[in-house]
Amino acid sequence: MRGDDLIGVWRLVSFEELDDTGATSRGPLGAEPSGRLIYTRDGHVSVNMMRGADPGPVPYMGYAGTWRLNGSQVVHRIEVTPRPDWVDTEQTREATLENDHLTLHARTRIGGAERRRVLVWRRDRG
Repeated sequence: MRGDDLIGVWRLVSFEELDDTGATSRGPLGAEPSGRLIYTRDGHVSVNMMRGADPGPVPYMGYAGTWRLNGSQVVHRIEVTPRPDWVDTEQTREATLENDHLTLHARTRIGGAERRRVLVWRRDRG
């Protein structure tokens, strides 16, 4: 995968969490999450996601900053986010690209517990 392969707008297809056995469950945005991921050629990233139709405690997630490719990993340097603990941090995502689908695997710490998340994005052809 090359950096140019990521440039553009992506629509969120699914957001799941993995447990220690590899079993999947819905992520915090419910069964029908909505979102956009934007990678610019000059190295900026913007991620905006929200809960779909079903109610729940986490209505919106997002951040903006810069990005770089490091082998099979995408590194997001976060500058703007509603999460103060993420400002000026780097979030690393294992990335795989297959046709028009980008899968990002993330490990994140929320409330002291580590979460493994899988987000699948589809290229937006406009």
